Amino acid sequence: MTVVTLVSALSLAAWLWLLLARGFFWRTDVRLPAREEPDDWPSVCVVVPARDEAAVLPASLPSLLAQDYPGRAEVFLIDDGSTDGTGGLACELARRHEGLPLTVASPGEPPAGWTGKLWAVRHGIGLARAREPEYLLLTDADIAHAPDSLRALVSAAGTGGFDVVSQMARLRVESVWERLVVPAFVYFFAQLYPFRWIGGGRAGSGRGRATRTAAAAGGCVLLRADAAERARIPDAIRHAVIDDVALARAVKGTGGRVWLGLADRVDSVRPYPRLHDLWRMVSRSAYAQLRHNPLVLAGTVLGLALVYLVPPAAVLVGAATGQGTTAALGAAAWLVMAGTYLPMLRYYRQPLWLAPLLPFTAFLYLLMTVDSAVQHYRGRGAAWKGRTYARPDAVAEEGRAG
Repeated sequence: MTVVTLVSALSLAAWLWLLLARGFFWRTDVRLPAREEPDDWPSVCVVVPARDEAAVLPASLPSLLAQDYPGRAEVFLIDDGSTDGTGGLACELARRHEGLPLTVASPGEPPAGWTGKLWAVRHGIGLARAREPEYLLLTDADIAHAPDSLRALVSAAGTGGFDVVSQMARLRVESVWERLVVPAFVYFFAQLYPFRWIGGGRAGSGRGRATRTAAAAGGCVLLRADAAERARIPDAIRHAVIDDVALARAVKGTGGRVWLGLADRVDSVRPYPRLHDLWRMVSRSAYAQLRHNPLVLAGTVLGLALVYLVPPAAVLVGAATGQGTTAALGAAAWLVMAGTYLPMLRYYRQPLWLAPLLPFTAFLYLLMTVDSAVQHYRGRGAAWKGRTYARPDAVAEEGRAG
């Protein structure tokens, strides 16, 4: 057996393991769980951190104000130092659209050790606590909600006894690059954090890996207020660039229950028309996901190459050199890969012929991940809307030095 054949066999084995033993991550049927509407609806405060969001706010904020929620609810939009008139536009939209009451406030610049978003969330939660809500809905400024979104989230949380109910908003897929990259982004996220494992129970209950896995989608997170206090949200995760996953881990670490699934009627209205836009979205946090560890980066690059790049390479090499076994192993791995991608393409209503192109998209993500590390070591890592954030250990060292 040649080295190429052996590597091809390893790639196929990896795909069989992913297919059967990774929480069926490739399935897209994890939606809001069965729920019953309560007799007495709990109060909810919606917190929307916003920085330079005037372009998307007209398509998102009215959907929050128009929530058909039987209980008491209000919206707090926290203007995080915007320079495009986000706060004023929000007030104007509230005047034009009847619905839930809106409060617009600004927390000022974040202190050292805080990301701008989490500093805004902290300010919003502080204002909300004066209303003594039972739930907090943390939602991004680019997320549009169907009229029954809030009542569905609250019903699911109450029925299932969840402290966090999060939906991964359906991202926009209109440009060529969005069609190629966006469904894969959600597919890779589900592979990393299988949705079925996330709702597997409370941390420390002895139910294995499914219990330890925790994640959320920051665009739509319903959080029980008392669970937020127990987990010290957001103070405990104030430096987190990937704040949604950090939030879920903090809640689960204090004994809370977390649920995450795909959304049916919660949509992101933010456009990513160019590859450059999508590249920035991924690369700004990819190296943070790897804990800024060069060894983890190297392992990730090798893993991506083995799983996604070896199958098509094996087919080409096998066909060119007459090694039928190598070509067959590569084709089988490629077939499994494409087959697991089909449900996500259907969810995004995209043509199924995009499935065999997943190795190319994975190669783009590999390059984005490497670029994320390069930008980090150049001092431009985790940059977003004019701010660049240091890694958590650097923040801690600065704090001790001061």
